[in-house]
Amino acid sequence: GEMDNGFGVSYFMNMAEQAGGMDSAKLSVDMGDMGTLAFDQGSGSGLKNIDDVMPKANEEVWDGLDTSDSGLVGRLGSSGRIQYVNTFGGVKLDSALGIGSSKANSDGSTSGSGEGGGYSFGLTIPGDTIGVDGLTLGGGYGETEAGTGNSDKEDQALFVTYAMGSVTVGAQQNDLTGGATGATEQKSTMYSIAFNVNENFAISYGEKNTDFEATGSATVEEEIDGIGFSYTMGSMKIAGNRNEGKNLGGSTGIAAEDVDTEIKLSFAF
Repeated sequence: GEMDNGFGVSYFMNMAEQAGGMDSAKLSVDMGDMGTLAFDQGSGSGLKNIDDVMPKANEEVWDGLDTSDSGLVGRLGSSGRIQYVNTFGGVKLDSALGIGSSKANSDGSTSGSGEGGGYSFGLTIPGDTIGVDGLTLGGGYGETEAGTGNSDKEDQALFVTYAMGSVTVGAQQNDLTGGATGATEQKSTMYSIAFNVNENFAISYGEKNTDFEATGSATVEEEIDGIGFSYTMGSMKIAGNRNEGKNLGGSTGIAAEDVDTEIKLSFAF
């Protein structure tokens, strides 16, 4: 809807498959040139929205795998966050602020050390702002309070994508540090290529390798790769992907391997 002053107000809610509960929601106020202000309950805000922006024909290469969130920035999360989005000189800012603690006492009050609170932001720079068509650059940073005696969690991301004709390539680097004493640092590198064979058919291939680094222990590399496709015919679309991973979550052995295959069919009316 639209308010008397011209601001637009919208509400989004997603219902979970299990038990019919609410999975995520967002209340947004579009203030025109002043940007959009929203209260986010899990739909995505700040650095979380650029955790993986690699080109793809269907889902991300880690989708459906065990510990699929390894090496992904945005640990501040999106639940109970204030989001602000605006564009300045062609550069898009997506920011999130979380106030207070994620820990609750039995009487309903919150603990005083502020665990779980913090901020994050992501920047996206389209190529036309720097005179290079098809190029997109971006990155972001976030901090999350980890509690007394622990260092703040710090998330950093840098990415670049380039589209030339029917081919789009991309690369991204994510770094996750801090947290509880002795927490393992994660450094994730992603690559991807997507190819539009024609106006109806697209395919993609991507890799995501994450180094789990712990003081006094050997570095373990999580290795993930996946292929995807999508085909549109009139009002019907069929899409799918096959993702494989090993050493998931920084563990080793057969139990740390996983494979996911997905096929989906949708119709437009």
